Amino acid sequence: MRIEEDVKLDYKDVLIRPKRSTLGSRKEVDLERGFSFRNYKPSEMTMEDIRPDYRNWRGIPLMASNMDGVGTFEMANVLAEQKIMTCLVKTYTVAQLVNYFETGGVTPERTNYVAMSIGITDADHDKFRKVYEQTDTQLKYVCIDVANGYSERFAAFVKEFRNLYPHVVIIAGNVVTGEMTEELLLNGADIVKVGIGPGSVCTTRIQTGVGYPQLSAVIECADAAHGLGGHVIADGGCTCPGDIAKAFAGGADYVMLGGMLAGHDEGGGEVVTKYYKTGEWVKEEQQAAQGGPISVSWKDKIDRKQFVQFYGMSSKAANDKHFGGLKEYRASEGRDVLVPYRGSVMHSIQEILGGIRSTCTYAGAQRLKHLMRCTTFVRCTKQFNDVYA
Repeated sequence: MRIEEDVKLDYKDVLIRPKRSTLGSRKEVDLERGFSFRNYKPSEMTMEDIRPDYRNWRGIPLMASNMDGVGTFEMANVLAEQKIMTCLVKTYTVAQLVNYFETGGVTPERTNYVAMSIGITDADHDKFRKVYEQTDTQLKYVCIDVANGYSERFAAFVKEFRNLYPHVVIIAGNVVTGEMTEELLLNGADIVKVGIGPGSVCTTRIQTGVGYPQLSAVIECADAAHGLGGHVIADGGCTCPGDIAKAFAGGADYVMLGGMLAGHDEGGGEVVTKYYKTGEWVKEEQQAAQGGPISVSWKDKIDRKQFVQFYGMSSKAANDKHFGGLKEYRASEGRDVLVPYRGSVMHSIQEILGGIRSTCTYAGAQRLKHLMRCTTFVRCTKQFNDVYA
């Protein structure tokens, strides 16, 4: 046993210090980024028949998480129009995935902004193979997603997968340290997912005691990845646009969102309506029959709120829905909660992008890719005035 004495930081532990800037408006900020991937090899058809710069991904580097209520086809369609990526949930069938990628033929939106998600079992590999063969080059991105990215089996799976599919961009995770980031990149991954336990409906840190403060994890993993020409995704822990901006400022190439994109029409799920007594009273007047006196009564004021179910993919709710319950050797590592119903996801996207643009104007970064070098973090003990929170 040993103890690391270095201070490790989360998003709540820092603020970004403002500085003088030549930017006059948020609209001057460019949020798009372009990436070339370390291990991905474009196929001949891809290069010649689709687009000459196919290897270079370009878009707004946000990513919808592969969670129920977030990583849906409907969400992917809307976000792709904004050049934002989606990792689809693992639970779609081969037939559903093939139909989705084939509908409308090869389109840049579906090819460049949608990833299929798998685990590391033989069944997962077989599922990907079937979809890949039936959709030809339309399936370009795969997210190899496990809770614990530190197993030798996971690293070996990534290496074997890269050898079998050189024309696919591999997203792999999750890890939180630089050395494992380097190993995954050297084994064939192009993008590494960073984060163990920071998510709003993840209870890994509670159930296992394992984790790493998310901002420090992003900083350290990004430093390791960029030295090898790789990229990282800050996965989990963002509760507001300011947290997303801090992740980018810490070196994240992409930021993956779960809870911040939950509760929208595009995520599906049943809308639950609940009624609450507000503690207030409302006056009701009623005219008696045949012109009699007006009667006055006071009733409880009832407020109506709408919610959508949201849960971690290692929660009991997810296991009950997809796998017939928890295995006898497992414990639930996720929460099952109701999040406010939010309508169209585009309202939330506008809020998020507006917040990030504003961050860039405060830091003097005209382009999102400059935010990291323009940022000075200030450690703090309290971020918000919570009088009206």
